[in-house]
Order: sequence, then C-alpha cells, then structure tokens
Amino acid sequence: MRFGWRGALGIVLSVGLLAWTLRDVSFPAVWAVLRNSNPWYFAGSVVCGTGIFALRALRWAPILHDVAPDVPFGPLWRATTIGMMVNNVVPARAGELARAFALTRERRDVPFAAAFASLVVDRLLDSVVLLLLLSSALVAPGFPADVTLGGRPVRDIALSLGVLSAGAAVFVGMLAFAPNVVVRLFEGLAGRVAPRLEARGTALLRSFASGMGVLRSPRRFALVFAWTLAHWLLNALAFWLGFEAVGITLPFSAANFLQGVIAIGVALPSSPGFFGVFESVAKAGLGVYGVAADRAVAWAFGYHLLTYVPVTVIGALYFTRLGLSLGQMARDERAAEASA
Repeated sequence: MRFGWRGALGIVLSVGLLAWTLRDVSFPAVWAVLRNSNPWYFAGSVVCGTGIFALRALRWAPILHDVAPDVPFGPLWRATTIGMMVNNVVPARAGELARAFALTRERRDVPFAAAFASLVVDRLLDSVVLLLLLSSALVAPGFPADVTLGGRPVRDIALSLGVLSAGAAVFVGMLAFAPNVVVRLFEGLAGRVAPRLEARGTALLRSFASGMGVLRSPRRFALVFAWTLAHWLLNALAFWLGFEAVGITLPFSAANFLQGVIAIGVALPSSPGFFGVFESVAKAGLGVYGVAADRAVAWAFGYHLLTYVPVTVIGALYFTRLGLSLGQMARDERAAEASA
C-alpha cells in the first residue's frame, strides 16, 4: 500500500483534470442547480448507489465457493465496504487489497491469496458487462445520431464495441470452461508471431484460468453474471435518478453510456475517490447528449459527493470495529508480491 509515483501521478492528474473541467463553469450556476435540485430523487440515487455494494458482496459468495462454500453475507458485505472506503481515502487504489485482507481477518478459512485472486474474476466480469451496456447505449434511440469520434459515426464504433464485448464474453467463458483450448490457441499463435512472449503469456493465461475455475459450474457462472448485470443496472439507475434530481431529462440508456465512459476514465491514475477524473469524464459524457456544462458539473459534484459519503462512513466503521490497520495491509501486500 505504498504511495509511490503512481499515487503522485494520480493526484497531479486529478487536480489538472478538475481545473480543466471547471475552466468554463459558473460556480453560482452550479450552486443554483444544486440548491434547486429534488432531494427525493437524490435520496433514491444515494440508496441505489450504496446498494450496489450489497450486490457486489452477494456476487462474491459464488466466486469464492470452491475455496470457502459457506461464507455468509455479513463478512462479504463488511469487506466490500472496507475496500471501497480504502479506495476513497488512500492513493494508489489499495481497495482491492484491503477487501481481500478484511475478509481473511474475519474468515480464517479463506486464504489471502485466494481472496485476492477471486477479485480478478470480479473485475473481468465487470468489464464484460460494462462493455455490453455501453455498446447497447450507443445504438439506443436516445443517443444523438450526429455524434462522431475521430470522424467515424458512433454507431460504427458501437458495432465494434459490441463485437469486442461479445468476444470478451466468449473469452471469459472459454477460460472458465475450456482453458486448455485457449492456452493451445495462444501457444500456436505466439509461437509464430512472438516466440519470446509465449512462455510469459502462457503462464499468465494459466493463472487467469485458475482464477476462473471457480465459475466452471454453469449454474454458478450464470448466477455471478446475473449479479454483475444487476449491479451495473442498479448503478445506472442511481445515475439516472441523479439526472432527474438536477433537471437533466435523458433516457435510461444515457446512464448506461455515462457509467461506461466513467469506468474507462477512472482506469487512469487518479486521486483517492477518483475526484477530478470522475467530474471531467462526466462533463464530457453528458456533453455528448447536449447537457450544459454547469448542469453536468452540478450532477457530477452532487452525485459523487452524496454517494461517496455513505460507503466511506460504513467502511470506516467496520474497519475500526474489526481492529484493522493499514500497516498490516501493507505488510500483507509485500508478502503477496514476494510469493508471486
């Protein structure tokens, strides 16, 4: 859990993006939008935006089934909120490490390495579902028809994204159900194109396949995928309710679009809580739909701050109650790296 150059770069980039986002924004106009917003819509947005972490905890149980088949909801929920809290307050995105660490402190039958590896599956499925929802938003009736990227119509890009997301879904499924086929195909291709990468790539694929092994039951695979889809649809609902709160009238597909581009944006190095990056991408994404900069920034600040607080407070309370420490997490991180 070291700060390092990535943490410093993230803070610098976040500050720069925040300054860029606010360069043409009227603060009195943003405040006026927030002051006149609908508190009930924002309350619903916060409930949905916090509820996604309960769905994430529920999804984690079947992913961990082969390692620990009887993990109840409580430890998974507490570990999930602790992980998000750490992401929100500590640089360098230490939340996934904290999430695995917190679970193993409550459930000694779950090895730290297995808990951490299970989160790879978690993130892979997030990526697949987000791509699917993003590509569906680009072809939805409410998406502006005249939008282009790099001179290409967005609907052409949507087709490419759809093919990519379908390919990613097939790849994840093959890693789960036919890992040896994937490895043989890679070895055959790499042996011809890039022999130097063959050994390293094969080892990486086998590692991913090992993690995906928890989903080799078709029933569990379907269950985890369903929880993932429910998670991101609920998150999109939180976005959409926030739109309504500040007077942004857009179809639900716009929320799917915005959460997809924000997910891509926050992959960049950023400050704790993704401040700066979130607002910058939100302003650009809503601008695609013709939303004025002041109202887009009002939504970004209002939604981000209101959903930031509950999970951070809940995670901090559990972190304190379980007697956890960032120092011990850092030692576990070094131990995990040494054994890798």
